[in-house]
Amino acid sequence: MNVSLKMLAAALLLGGSAMASAANDGQARVNELLTADPQYRETWTDVVEDEERLPEWVMNLTGDAQQMNAVEEDGDKYLVGPLCETQSTCLNKRLIVAVSFDKKDAYAMLVEVPAGLPADKSPTRHADYRFLGKPDEGMQTLLMEQLKKDPNWY
Repeated sequence: MNVSLKMLAAALLLGGSAMASAANDGQARVNELLTADPQYRETWTDVVEDEERLPEWVMNLTGDAQQMNAVEEDGDKYLVGPLCETQSTCLNKRLIVAVSFDKKDAYAMLVEVPAGLPADKSPTRHADYRFLGKPDEGMQTLLMEQLKKDPNWY
């Protein structure tokens, strides 16, 4: 094997291990979860399989995502982050996702605001909130707090 092929193989190996560690240190994104680990896929499937009328982007966790953060709730650690249908529709259609570090639990809050809401109208007052995964009150609060971190959410 020549030197450049060895370097390419090493880079690929390092890239794969970097992705694995990214899920552990909070550097993952929601839209990467299902491809990053089969356990996340299985857990998310359990969350959405009995839900009715969920958009495709929510079912498959596809769309525009920002970096997830490590958060603690009731002694358990979670990766939490937002997912938007698209970057341009983020104010109107977004999902806040929390997955446990052990990959056994997942929760989400689907937030939908009517399109065309005037700029002087607060999205908070016109939003519909739908919780997925049967989060308890503490987890619901955590998901709402993540949403409130958005400077465009008032």
